[in-house]
Amino acid sequence: MTIPVDPQATEHPHPSEREPLPRRDPRLEQQARNRLHPEHLSALQALGRGAATPQERWMGPKGVMRRNPHVGHFIAANGRKRIDRSGRSGPVAAGAGQAAVVAKARVLPLVEIASPAFLIAVVPDMTGGRLSSHDRDVLGLARQIADADPAHQGAVLAVTFGTLREEGDAADSVGLGAAGADRWLHFADSVHDGYAPLAQLAELEAIDTRLAPRLWLLPESRTGGGERGRRLGARLLCTGDALARPSGNVYQLEGELAAIGRGELAEVNVTGRSGNGQQDLTRALTRILLCEAECAEPVEDVRHAALPLEWEAASTAHAVPDVIEDLGPVAVDPSAIALGEAEFILSAGNGIRDWDGFHRAASLLGATEGASRVAVDDGFMPRARQVGATGTWVTARVYVAVGISGAIQHLQGIQRCDKVVAINLDGGCDMVKRADLSVIGDAGAILASLCQQLEAERGAGGDAQAAGGASAARHPARHPPRLPPTRPELAPATGERRRT
Repeated sequence: MTIPVDPQATEHPHPSEREPLPRRDPRLEQQARNRLHPEHLSALQALGRGAATPQERWMGPKGVMRRNPHVGHFIAANGRKRIDRSGRSGPVAAGAGQAAVVAKARVLPLVEIASPAFLIAVVPDMTGGRLSSHDRDVLGLARQIADADPAHQGAVLAVTFGTLREEGDAADSVGLGAAGADRWLHFADSVHDGYAPLAQLAELEAIDTRLAPRLWLLPESRTGGGERGRRLGARLLCTGDALARPSGNVYQLEGELAAIGRGELAEVNVTGRSGNGQQDLTRALTRILLCEAECAEPVEDVRHAALPLEWEAASTAHAVPDVIEDLGPVAVDPSAIALGEAEFILSAGNGIRDWDGFHRAASLLGATEGASRVAVDDGFMPRARQVGATGTWVTARVYVAVGISGAIQHLQGIQRCDKVVAINLDGGCDMVKRADLSVIGDAGAILASLCQQLEAERGAGGDAQAAGGASAARHPARHPPRLPPTRPELAPATGERRRT
């Protein structure tokens, strides 16, 4: 029996119609493995392993995050490639012809706690109307306590006083939500702008009575937190609260933090500095903690709601006895302030040629003088005025860098400054990229012009004040002399504070 065979089934395809065998390209694979090869990205794209855009960070074989040094650079005005070491991406110099690398703003997830089981009250210092790094550390510790037990979820209540600086969105003008606050009580009365410890104590006592926070956390600082916490502890101790004794210089909590949410404060101990910072003292947890800087990591990954609460001020509802009068701040020589504590620093670098003009500008501006390492090594400034990783790490609100190119060590030393102003001839230097405001030009000429404008304004103000004094002399009835206070303890010659 003969079986018919399909001729198409036995027919072999033409060699030109066959599918090509997959072949490896060793040269292309080698380029894909070498991240420094100029054709690395195109090789990855050809092999289907990546996109045409460069990868900025990746995990190394030993678990260490590696960074691509070829990402984030730009071409400066002199045609040389510059790498952004400051963590920011600035505009490209004019005429470079290359697009700038613009960093995208992070959108943090919002966390809202509707019905918290308990409250952790935090009173940040808000020096200058803004959160400091110390305040953020204290809020971070409060956040750890509130989130320790998911079954008893707590909320962080932030209490602020006085005029605040707007930073952030409309719902959270000072960044309290990004720092970890769920509720917000703000007392904006003018009485809280100055030194008003009794009025603020009345508000804190009313909050403790009506809201009953589980703990009070305040920064251990000289700008208000330490005094507020000790005054509150003394007041609550007088009312019979045995756990209200303040724990000072706290930097660590030992034990199960979830016990605080359950109300078992005896299960947690607190460790703080004692003996002028030379010894550690561990004691039982109390309701008032005066926390040191770096007591906890600040909140960075999420943003909380910071819902404002409606509140009737106790200082306005009940008269507070006026036994303390604020005579205003005391004038201090800026040159006597340590760099680590200065809030306004005028720093000089290798670009300064007229040092007399620099000292004159610092005196007129009322700024503390600083310097780069080059200026110190050349003998123009003392070693105590050196700013940077090899000198002093500064946390000024305003840092003006004059003639400083921005070495990596110097940029590390100013990374916690709020606002940086750069005056430099090189529009593509690292300091200009790091700065919030840049002035491109000769440093000596800019400082001289600034001094002239300051002297002209102060001269005009002095002339107006002299004219006002002459008018008062011609019309004594309309301008009576200012009488000294009746209480002698409130009339010091130097204008310093006196407490009774």
